[in-house]
Amino acid sequence: MKGKTALVTGSTGGIGLAMIEALARAGCNVVLHGLEPAAGMEETLATIRKQHGVTATYMLADLADPAAIAAMMTATLKQHGTIDILVNNAVTRHFAPTDAFPVEAWDRALAVNLSAAFHTIRLALPAMRARGWGRIFNMTSVYGSRAVENRIDYVTTKHAIIGMTRSIAIETTNQGITCNAMCPGAVLSPTSDARVKALMAETGLSREDATAKFLEGKGPTGRFVEAAHIADLMVFLCGPAGKDVTGSVLPVDGGWLAGV
Repeated sequence: MKGKTALVTGSTGGIGLAMIEALARAGCNVVLHGLEPAAGMEETLATIRKQHGVTATYMLADLADPAAIAAMMTATLKQHGTIDILVNNAVTRHFAPTDAFPVEAWDRALAVNLSAAFHTIRLALPAMRARGWGRIFNMTSVYGSRAVENRIDYVTTKHAIIGMTRSIAIETTNQGITCNAMCPGAVLSPTSDARVKALMAETGLSREDATAKFLEGKGPTGRFVEAAHIADLMVFLCGPAGKDVTGSVLPVDGGWLAGV
């Protein structure tokens, strides 16, 4: 992994940051992305550089804007010459029944959750093809294979990203490039943590009991999936053993989909 460069969208926290840390630990130069002000990311970048001896930079870009995506990709390619590993992890979500779903929230979900992945991939592929090596990971979800009420934006875009993954995998066959979809289950991310805390406030439950209630129906293990384990699987697939794994949907879900 030394000398390679990875760009992970939506990587200021949660699964995205776990992936950045795993890639840096493996010797990869890393490019973080988010909507946080750049000054707020300096400590994180400094820690990554110090601990792993790699280059770590940050790109602020609104992925709902194709021009901002193009600027981010151009800046990364100019600095590093290529993007060897691309992880489309950024996501937006809204909770509402379909007939009350805000049109602007729907349009933003299509742009950030789906179109942004198309744009980053199309802009990264020429350099990957030139080097004869690349790894593309699109983050889907258990809800990319099943549905849940009041989440029409998330369910639709996570289903669609699987189709995109398979299409890219076919287009890049025998080019040294793979494209796979990672399918996490319930991960203790900032979003899920906030929902557990909200449940505690609404019901008066303890943290342990609120977590158990939140995880009902989300897999037989009854526990959160560790973000680091998803990241470790991704790093493994960047190695020699991952060259024949492409077009796959890879669940890390504690058996959630096995019981569907």
